[in-house]
Amino acid sequence: MGEARKPLEGIKVIELATFVAAPSCCRYLADLGAEVIKVESLSGDPLRFTAVNEGRPAGEKENTSYDLENANKKCICLNLKLPEAREALEKLIAGADMFVTNLRQNALERARLDYNTLKASYPSLVYGIVTGYGEKGPDKDLPGFDYTAYSARGGVLGPTCDDGSNPMNLIPGFGDHQVGMFLSSGLLAALYKAKNTGKGDKVSVSLLHAAIWDIAIMLQSAQYKHESTQWPVSRKLMANPLNVAHKTKDGRWIQIAMPVYNAFYEKFVKLIGREDLVGNEKYFPQENLQNNLEDFYEIIREKMAGKALAEWVQLFTEADIPFAVAQNWDELLEDKQAWASGCFHAMEYPTGATRTLVRPPVILTETGEPEYNRGPYLGEHSEQVLKGLGYNDRAIKSMMESGQTKNWQPEV
Repeated sequence: MGEARKPLEGIKVIELATFVAAPSCCRYLADLGAEVIKVESLSGDPLRFTAVNEGRPAGEKENTSYDLENANKKCICLNLKLPEAREALEKLIAGADMFVTNLRQNALERARLDYNTLKASYPSLVYGIVTGYGEKGPDKDLPGFDYTAYSARGGVLGPTCDDGSNPMNLIPGFGDHQVGMFLSSGLLAALYKAKNTGKGDKVSVSLLHAAIWDIAIMLQSAQYKHESTQWPVSRKLMANPLNVAHKTKDGRWIQIAMPVYNAFYEKFVKLIGREDLVGNEKYFPQENLQNNLEDFYEIIREKMAGKALAEWVQLFTEADIPFAVAQNWDELLEDKQAWASGCFHAMEYPTGATRTLVRPPVILTETGEPEYNRGPYLGEHSEQVLKGLGYNDRAIKSMMESGQTKNWQPEV
């Protein structure tokens, strides 16, 4: 039997995007077999130059952040302010199934790369766009990053800290990666439509809307104005203390998750050595508990602090209680379950280092695990892509000499 055909083989995607959200979407499409051609300016995607933020070596040889979002793509450099480069981009789009961008609306309209302009020329094109705040409303033109549009304005950062404590230190790309997968879902639906009807569509995902969707359960709950839903809230006053992380004797945190309090209460109090609380009307059912939240929290806190993490892990596992250890990142990189289930890939770099890179979280059984090829060097495929558009060596040389394009040259 031959190698399994990938779902998007034969599909061409043109990406004009920087940083994380839209590129992560296109990286997933590339994993599925699409030919993704990333169009970068001659100065490159800024994500190429964030080494100091991540504590890694600078330069192209070991760029894990760029590879994470741009694996399996090709890269062409084009100076879109110049006519021949713009013409080359137009040829790329003409032969594409999808165009994906995160440029702001004003910039797209000035460059004649907005949806309505491209739709008129390419009616079957599927057009994907990531915005910070959506395409309508007073703030639609604001710059948006996941730190701001997603985490801060989207209601993730402020309410989720323990009452009286500082907001958490944000994780780069946390919202971006979710937006990327949301966008890919919409693009695949639109592609299905385009292949069946010949009519393309525009798929738009904003960081703000993605965050609001992600916190929707608590946002709905907040409308009822119960004090336990008016976050930030003290962990001592959470409506269900069986959904709270607790600290062990050796200073580790363990997250328990028993959303149906009444179903787990008796089993849990026995497990922590408080059989005397079975049937105690002060703490059961959950409706009674609401007047005694802090008391019950202190009981759990005291008992959890009496045993080390390893002891609780064994007890919870044997009792089939839903829980997980709050792992640090060094532990996660060595997590046997994460490795066994295909979360990670060991990438060898020209620096001689082997680094752990993360795979997108969607697994197709029959297709198999995609290869994990590094992201392209800046302009690495410029010449190859231009030749595929019909440019000869002379024309390509002229474009390079005039600053319309450039290709990557290996380091000596």
